[in-house]
Amino acid sequence: MQLHHLRPAEGSKKRKIRVGRGEAGRRGKTAGRGTKGLKARSKVRPGFEGGQTPLLKQMPKLKGFRNPNRVEFTVLNVERLEAFGAGESVSPEDMRQAGLVKKRGKIKVLGQGDLNVALTVRAHAFSSGAVDKIKAAGGSIELIDEK
Repeated sequence: MQLHHLRPAEGSKKRKIRVGRGEAGRRGKTAGRGTKGLKARSKVRPGFEGGQTPLLKQMPKLKGFRNPNRVEFTVLNVERLEAFGAGESVSPEDMRQAGLVKKRGKIKVLGQGDLNVALTVRAHAFSSGAVDKIKAAGGSIELIDEK
């Protein structure tokens, strides 16, 4: 056997049907596409989904970004900490038991209002105003580092 004697297997090669070559031929004029309609035309435009609203139109037009790793804090103002006695150490569990914070998760103390009681406040984050007010009242802060 030689290379020029090789032939493809019987039935593996099919001749291409030539359509639209004159009205006398079997597939002339409409070339097997029927009459009129979108499929009888030359092309269906890219993104066309048969009358269903295309995916591209369903996407938002305006640009933007929503960070999936965003850390959301439950906020608590300094004035709410007045409920605790002087010299106490206030942790997130204590804040929840006192009803100051309802949600689970991380707590951030903000600096709205006044604080007249010296407290040791433990939280996940503090605003600079809150730190100043707690220290001015004679208290201290402790950052909780949960990873």
